[in-house]
Amino acid sequence: MNDMLRTPVRQKAKQISLLLKEEKPNYDYLREIFRHLRKELNVTIDKKEKEKRVIPSECDIKRFLDVLKNENNAKHKIIILTLLYTGVRVSEFINIKITDVNFETCQINIEKGFKGQKRNVLFPSAFKEILKQHAFNTQNNGGTYLFESSWKKPYTDRGIRKILSMYSEMAGMENSVSPNTLRTFFISWLKHQGIDNAMLQTYCGVGSHNSLARYQTEHAFEIEDVHEHYESAMQKLPF
Repeated sequence: MNDMLRTPVRQKAKQISLLLKEEKPNYDYLREIFRHLRKELNVTIDKKEKEKRVIPSECDIKRFLDVLKNENNAKHKIIILTLLYTGVRVSEFINIKITDVNFETCQINIEKGFKGQKRNVLFPSAFKEILKQHAFNTQNNGGTYLFESSWKKPYTDRGIRKILSMYSEMAGMENSVSPNTLRTFFISWLKHQGIDNAMLQTYCGVGSHNSLARYQTEHAFEIEDVHEHYESAMQKLPF
């Protein structure tokens, strides 16, 4: 079957287009045609298996963070620690404005969360003064977003990933640390510290019940309910 000679795809597309050209089909019409063609020809869609999510170990994260100790780029350190301490998605991170940060309650308001979901996340009280000073400096330089590049524009997804990739390479990591790596480790850490699944669901911004089934619960918590447990867990973080 694999050795069967077939008409080149582009040539076959031209043949089909000649049959349909006079009807001036739109996208929906073509989509339905090919749906029925798959049915007539008994063609099934190959489903790719989802890659198993690998949770990095404490050693992996410590090895990565150790590189920062010898670096003089304070902004990069704060970027990485904020990602680690909050567990936010990179798409959420790059949209955080200075006005979204409440330094009194150590909370960050996520306005543009997953699928438009809004929520609050926390950062450790021990990290408050460092982040507050950074925000103050950024604001004095005319910045609006919590993290802005040297061009006074918010970082892009690619820019954040590039920073993490650079330090991953310096640490000799086999697999580059990504924002999702830090988020996965962070959520796993909170879980292992005994934080209630319902609290995790509130904190993490669950996209669907299927993707985070282990966090399902009928009881909803507010971020204030999570704060004490979060602070206790972060004090046990070994780095």
